[in-house]
Amino acid sequence: MSTNRTATLTIDGKTFEFPVMVGTHGNDVIDIRTLGAKTGLFTYDSGFLSTGSCQSKVTFIDGDKGELLYRGYPIEQLAENCNFLEVAYLLKNGELPDKGQKTTFEQTIKKHTMVHEQLVKFYQGFRRDAHPMAVMVGVVGALAAFYHDVTDFADPADRNVSFIRLVAKLPTIVAMTYKYNTGQPFMYPRNDLDYTDNFMHMMFGTPCEEYKPNPVLTHALDTIFTLHADHEQNASTSTVRLAGSSGANPFACMSAGIACLWGPAHGGANEACLEMLEEIGDVSRVGEYIKRAKDKNDSFKLMGFGHRVYKNFDPRAKLMSKVCADVLSELGLENDRLFKLAKELEKIALEDPYFVEKKLYPNVDFYSGIVQKALGIPTSMFTCIFSLARTVGWMTQWEEMITDPEYKIGRPRQLYIGAARRDVRPLGQR
Repeated sequence: MSTNRTATLTIDGKTFEFPVMVGTHGNDVIDIRTLGAKTGLFTYDSGFLSTGSCQSKVTFIDGDKGELLYRGYPIEQLAENCNFLEVAYLLKNGELPDKGQKTTFEQTIKKHTMVHEQLVKFYQGFRRDAHPMAVMVGVVGALAAFYHDVTDFADPADRNVSFIRLVAKLPTIVAMTYKYNTGQPFMYPRNDLDYTDNFMHMMFGTPCEEYKPNPVLTHALDTIFTLHADHEQNASTSTVRLAGSSGANPFACMSAGIACLWGPAHGGANEACLEMLEEIGDVSRVGEYIKRAKDKNDSFKLMGFGHRVYKNFDPRAKLMSKVCADVLSELGLENDRLFKLAKELEKIALEDPYFVEKKLYPNVDFYSGIVQKALGIPTSMFTCIFSLARTVGWMTQWEEMITDPEYKIGRPRQLYIGAARRDVRPLGQR
């Protein structure tokens, strides 16, 4: 909201006043929506690092404090006291559900977990060795071709059905993507299981025998879902908002978000972390790679440490560290080569003055990659798991945007540095 404060911009001796807006938490912003009309100028902000692109009530991050809030609730409290679907309800509706609302919401999700049988055949168009995220982009985008019954997104009921469908069907789509990649038969969802147990069943069950979820492992994966449900205006969320600003179908917007998340600088970080551990190979080589990480002239980077947003400890990492320990203990993997290596890297990063001074602490990607590998999820599927969780945040942000009275189609400006205007000469004179 606006305040009585203003910011003054002086250009060629002329002054222009712009209101300052203040939010509940975080940096105040200068409202420059009238900048072009008043001055004939635009701002230049590569990567939009100093630009507030929207007003939002969903998620807040304080990178200096290492704080993440969903609708005002600290992520630590939500992960400890709520399951993923309660968090999904919170993000969409603004408040945590009571007992009755929780039951109704979970039952509604269960009724929509199956996918159209024709969509099952859609998988056959992909190579078996296609990257799972490539398959995800195609299949999620294809949902727009199957659901024509709700297309009036100005109607809250239509938006709600789209939200329910996506949140319900993503576990099925992700599990089918994994099964197709491995050549195993698809496992259909079971409505007698809760959300995360059902996903584990579809991922790891076979027709040969009944799959019995392990509560420790299910809790670990449910925590991963909760910690990745939303993360403010990151690249993929901004992609969803920009695509949605044109009025595009939400399934297509989710596909765009998945495509962006696939990038190694975004959702692919935990995959890169496991690849780094494989490259190091053994605890005996940790010192060598730590030395390389400190060398400015060496291209090697220690993946899974530090975070672009969090200048202190990533609050999600603290939660995942405990979950990681629980999973390794449950599966008896404390002495596994790769996991011993990861724990040694963690120890050095938390104690070495170089990493402590630069605040290069282990982040959520470091631990979530280790946990997912322990659960038996292949590295190539890590970002698919991320997509499953983040769909909740994407749909919430999409709905917030299209219901905003100030909603406009996104149209960033540019600083053109190409050739000046010139005339085309006849062919023989060029």
